[in-house]
Amino acid sequence: MTAREGRVARPNAVCVMDPAVASRVLPQELRDRLSASVRLAADPVVLDREADFPAALADADILISGWGCPALTAEVLARAPRLRAVMHAAGTVKSLVSDVVWERGIAVSSAADANAGPVVSYTVALIALAARRTLSMAAGYQDGWPAFDARSGADGLTVGIIGASRIGRRVITELVAADAAYNVLVSDPYLTDEDARLLGAERVELPDLCRRSRVVSIHAPLLSETTGLFDSALLALIPDGGALINTARGSIVDTDALTAECASGRLEAYLDVTDPEPLSADHPLLNLPNVLVTPHIAGTQGDEVARLGRYAVEEVERWVAGQPLRGEVTRQTLPRLA
Repeated sequence: MTAREGRVARPNAVCVMDPAVASRVLPQELRDRLSASVRLAADPVVLDREADFPAALADADILISGWGCPALTAEVLARAPRLRAVMHAAGTVKSLVSDVVWERGIAVSSAADANAGPVVSYTVALIALAARRTLSMAAGYQDGWPAFDARSGADGLTVGIIGASRIGRRVITELVAADAAYNVLVSDPYLTDEDARLLGAERVELPDLCRRSRVVSIHAPLLSETTGLFDSALLALIPDGGALINTARGSIVDTDALTAECASGRLEAYLDVTDPEPLSADHPLLNLPNVLVTPHIAGTQGDEVARLGRYAVEEVERWVAGQPLRGEVTRQTLPRLA
């Protein structure tokens, strides 16, 4: 029986996520809206122990998951015979799903699209800062008014985008539409020249992108092929005075190699993710004037997290109505996602 064939008219839904964010992700108005299409407990389930997870799913047809939800292992799903759909009110589902989820035909949706908007805005802002060599200019301000720097400025700046992901594509679109008239390069093994052209970018191989770009922004998923991708050799190709931006995954960059480049003063770095995460309090990257490290804040924060819950609620409504899921994740697409 597939998930669609096993659907019931008014399914039981359970919400499991970190209690610190549950009320913000699913405020009362969204729970009331959910109750129009599913049977939902009055409050999100708060688990004192991960061992309580299977019992919480025992009668559930739909799981609304979020940050802090335990993994859907074979042992958990063995005690959740009715489960037919998982609507994840957060981004990646890689730590949530297992092979048995696909084998059971359970539908999976992620609110990654809802999370993408803030990441795009944050990244474009960092690119604008990097275009002006903001960190280096600010660091030199204590010594007096900085001298004119011909390497700064956004007009005609070449920006390299690594990964034509949902976020990478939207960053390209924002840059192409900007008054600064950025020259945008993109590197992605799954992107064709024509696809890049339609986005308004030029597709190039990764080494060429690094050589030609004064600002390089990473938007690739973390895969075996991308782990440690930005090593000393690749970083060395970025021109002097260039910048690396990473709002994707910290492990894509060789931290030691990046530290060496930034410590020399050759490159700036704007990092919302690091490897390890968090960095130790005495890590050199935290004390370099040409490096900005933020604590993984590019995605939805504060009141913005309600957009994740709204996306998940809309997916529940679509699933109950038999409509396609906007954020569907499959076994085939999962490896290429963040």
